[in-house]
Order: sequence, then structure tokens, then C-alpha cells
Amino acid sequence: MAAPMRSRIIGRAKPPRFRHARSDMKVRLPHSLDRAEVRRRLEERKGEIVNYFPEGMASLDSAWRGEDHLDFTVVAVGQRIGGAVDIADDHVMIEVRLPFLLNFLTSTIERSVKREGARLLE
Repeated sequence: MAAPMRSRIIGRAKPPRFRHARSDMKVRLPHSLDRAEVRRRLEERKGEIVNYFPEGMASLDSAWRGEDHLDFTVVAVGQRIGGAVDIADDHVMIEVRLPFLLNFLTSTIERSVKREGARLLE
């Protein structure tokens, strides 16, 4: 009878590292409003972000850091989506950081940000 095979572990296996653990997206939206009006509109309508998810499935946390920079975090379906809005004289720069599991939604979210952002700044 042959002896049972034994396996030897030569080293500890390291967990795989993902180079692109998240997807960063930036959208530049031109405007012709003054900064105060852009701030007012953002403050008034930022809560609408959670309306893109089924009721009760998302929450928004946001904070102004200075007069022209808004940080936000949306938690939806167990995923944390971070981002920021920077207001300039002639444009708004929106940055969204999607977690790895939501990378497949990058183009869909980018289209929505462009469409809804343009509507906000009209």
C-alpha cells in the first residue's frame, strides 16, 4: 500500500491585490451662474441624489469644506460612494469614487451626473 501524499506549504499565500480597487470619475460641467447661486442650488437639491435608489435603500451625508467645495458620501445597497463637488467661476467639477463592486456602473452614473448636473445649472 502506498503512503498517502502529503502536501507541504512552502510559504503563506498572500491575498490577491487589486490594482484598481475603485473607479474614480470626474465630470466637468460648464455654467454661467455666479458661485453663490451654484452653491444655493447644490444645497437645495443635493438630497435628490438618494432618489436614484429605491426608497429607504440609500442615505446621503455631506459637508461643505469652504465655500466652494462640497464633500459627499452616499451609502446604498451596502456600498459607500464618495465624492466631491468643486465650484469654479465657469464650471463645476464633480468627482465620484465608486467602490470596486460598482465599477460596472461607471458609464451609467457618468451619464446621469452629466444630465442631472446640466439640468441643475441651467
